[in-house]
Amino acid sequence: MRIFDPHIHMTSRTTDDYEAMAAAGVRAVVEPAFWLGQPRTSAASFADYFDALIGWEPFRAGQFGIAHHCTIALNPKEANDPRCREVLELLPRYLAKDRVVAVGEVGYDSMTSEEDAVFAAQLKLALDVDLPVLVHTPHRDKAVGTRRALDVIREAGIAPERVVVDHLNELTVDMVAGSGCWMGFSIYPDTKMDEQRMLRILQEYGTARILINSAADWGTQRPAEDPEDGRGDAGGRLLRRRRGQGAVA
Repeated sequence: MRIFDPHIHMTSRTTDDYEAMAAAGVRAVVEPAFWLGQPRTSAASFADYFDALIGWEPFRAGQFGIAHHCTIALNPKEANDPRCREVLELLPRYLAKDRVVAVGEVGYDSMTSEEDAVFAAQLKLALDVDLPVLVHTPHRDKAVGTRRALDVIREAGIAPERVVVDHLNELTVDMVAGSGCWMGFSIYPDTKMDEQRMLRILQEYGTARILINSAADWGTQRPAEDPEDGRGDAGGRLLRRRRGQGAVA
């Protein structure tokens, strides 16, 4: 089985993870630009990071036959730091790169006025450069943040089928399903969504416009291991289990 992981932060993973992912069947990934754990203090540090996303990470992935793509944006958390606002001026030249497939992650962390402004600016940029958008929903007050994000998306005039709203759960899936946007779920058993909960959502909503990902950032996570041992590659395990239930062809 060939697996595509639509949201995985390989910058935080080892080369051994790439090797294990290839063995599990992963053939393509999308790595969204995100917060690196340590606050960045200037736009120049973002430029170095973006350069790694379009150069170094594709090289690492390619050694194992994995096609690496990315999304580029000023993430919601660092949108609150005025020192990082100049990143918006860098984005157009990176969004023109071949391996960049969307603007993201954008959206909300703490739902501040600064995040509002940066979110709206990047949605306009996505329209200008004709790219899809990957939206991050907040870890706190997720339902409020998701509803607010959907309102901003509507106000921006971007077609909902060009938007993925990610990190959803049982509290937010219904509102996104009704919006026409794609629904993203991160299988992160300790903090976001585990396989059993995800299976229940799939049983209720089906698979249309749903993307399941590993996220795999700084927390404990196995993006992939031996596909037969039942531990790694959460998205792959879900697909195998759904196939066993007759739900995936």
